[in-house]
Amino acid sequence: MPCVGDWLNSPLSIVQGIFAQNAPNSDWEKKVTEYFKEKLKENNATNWVPSLNDVPVHYLKPNSLVKFRCMVQDMFDPEFYMGVYETVDPNTNARVLHFGKYRDVAECGPQQEIDLNSSQTVTSERQTFYCVPVPGESAWVKEISFLTDPVASQARVSPSTSYTPSRHKRSYEEDEDMDLHPSKQKEQHMGKGCCCGGDIHGCVEPKRLETEASAGHHVISPNCSPPLDLNFPLPGEKGPACLVKVYESWESFKVNDVLEVFGVLSVDPVLSIVNSEERDSSSLDPMECMDTMEEQRVHSPPASLVPRIHVILAQKLQHINPLLPACLNEEESKTCEFVSNFMSELSPVRAELLGFLTHALLGDSLAAEYLILHLISTVYGRRDVLPLGKFTVNLSGCPRSSAFTEHLYRLIQQLVPASYHLRMSIESMNHSRFIPHKDYTANRLVSGLLQLASNTSLVIDETQLEQGQLDTAGVHNVTALGNLITWQKVDYDFNYHRMEFPCNINVLITSEGRSLLPSDCQVHLQPQIIPPNMEEYMSSLLTAVLPSVLNKFRIYLSLLRLLDYSISDEVTKAVEEDFVEMRKNNPESVTADDLHKMLLVARFLSLSAGQTTLSRERWLRAKQLEALRKARLQQQQCVNGNEL
Repeated sequence: MPCVGDWLNSPLSIVQGIFAQNAPNSDWEKKVTEYFKEKLKENNATNWVPSLNDVPVHYLKPNSLVKFRCMVQDMFDPEFYMGVYETVDPNTNARVLHFGKYRDVAECGPQQEIDLNSSQTVTSERQTFYCVPVPGESAWVKEISFLTDPVASQARVSPSTSYTPSRHKRSYEEDEDMDLHPSKQKEQHMGKGCCCGGDIHGCVEPKRLETEASAGHHVISPNCSPPLDLNFPLPGEKGPACLVKVYESWESFKVNDVLEVFGVLSVDPVLSIVNSEERDSSSLDPMECMDTMEEQRVHSPPASLVPRIHVILAQKLQHINPLLPACLNEEESKTCEFVSNFMSELSPVRAELLGFLTHALLGDSLAAEYLILHLISTVYGRRDVLPLGKFTVNLSGCPRSSAFTEHLYRLIQQLVPASYHLRMSIESMNHSRFIPHKDYTANRLVSGLLQLASNTSLVIDETQLEQGQLDTAGVHNVTALGNLITWQKVDYDFNYHRMEFPCNINVLITSEGRSLLPSDCQVHLQPQIIPPNMEEYMSSLLTAVLPSVLNKFRIYLSLLRLLDYSISDEVTKAVEEDFVEMRKNNPESVTADDLHKMLLVARFLSLSAGQTTLSRERWLRAKQLEALRKARLQQQQCVNGNEL
């Protein structure tokens, strides 16, 4: 039996053992999956698998087991590879069967050649996803994941003891410079391998020698390619993009899904050299050559810049909050115990969070109530094209001069796992790329600001908006924001047509007056205090909150989004009768839209108190909150009407 570390450090040796025992029977693939699934269930074993989110690629051993929390940014065309192939020794005619699964490069020993005409060869298919770190992932998510990952903690202190490269570590920028100029790599790498997928370039000695780059070889070719765009949806994002190669059930994953994958890390330098040679020797037709080069450059980037992960296990994540169990649907005793324990102390957590947000909103407790309801809202279903459960709040009356929204966003960023602050200005509307579009030359989906994962909090700041002219791009971007808010969808641009991608994004709009964008609920801010220094005031709020309390806030907001909710027939009947009574008193003041809004407020009000069914008490409280909110808006309209 292999030792404990083998399945982490040398997963391919485990696969080789299972393959040798069961080949050519196809059951060997299922047994590999079952083996690693069982291993990862043992004693928090997932924490011992190094994560690409936390550990730089050059600290990790090639062909070791890694994990990656990511969003599917694009899906490439399926590719064929040699699932099983046979090598032959020309001298002795000895034949050996190999597996090509979980590999980019076909390995064979000295004096061996691949027999392409072997009857034992099996051609298989795999799907490649282009994956990026979750856009807008909060720093605290990374920090807590890092603290609970002993491998990441050790790797940040010192490189892996099981793998010592013969070169000094380079930064991502230096890696990019080396990898985007293959001539530099050819000076460094002695020896070749042969690719499992695509063309076979022959099979030679698999040992590769990697030497340090000479300091004098920094000449940039006049014909060099432009820097590789890693295609992150949001500006300023960091972390590796990966080509994730999926072998089973890839049809269950789609663009924008958030996944956690466990697989074999492939950073073979031969990939960069082979791809460079393919580009150098491609078509003689200049136009065809340009298209081919651009597509190859995007689909086969340098492995050190965009590593490959050959997936053994993958799961779609309900959330990315590291303080919660990964899956809350399973009837596991640990999960049930976690939920029940937290729900027992929900009331004081809600009270503390309400107080915290009231201070953040300058003493406005009504606005704080609505902000809690907004932060736990989620699209729970769709009726035809109508998304159910969205609760976009327009917080009007926000002070402009004190950068209030900037500071409020920083507090929200400390509470939610993923967020983005969109500063709405004529400049940003006209020059930013909001909608992803298809680049047919490179055959890839070019990302946009609105390509976000589910349950991302999008804070739109209208307070900086000034008079100006929107161009065509600006109009399209504003329309896209409106569609996102109203229909919870983004229409991706495929040049010849548009394709709807449903989403689930929490949108909070801050503005001075009523927002230009649609919203489900407008709450006018009534500050009770005006701090002389807004930055100091907001910073002191965070400093005053204990880390343990802050973590409870984070669990509270993530957990309540995942709870089921229902209304009993008895309460439904009572609500209907109540609505009829309200209509009798003043038919024009209460519409069907008002009823829908009150039911929505009642839903999230109940969930915020840990109740999964609507009670009479919560319904009355929802009516009270709505009455207060409307009265405040009417008062503000009167003030504006008198120009006060």
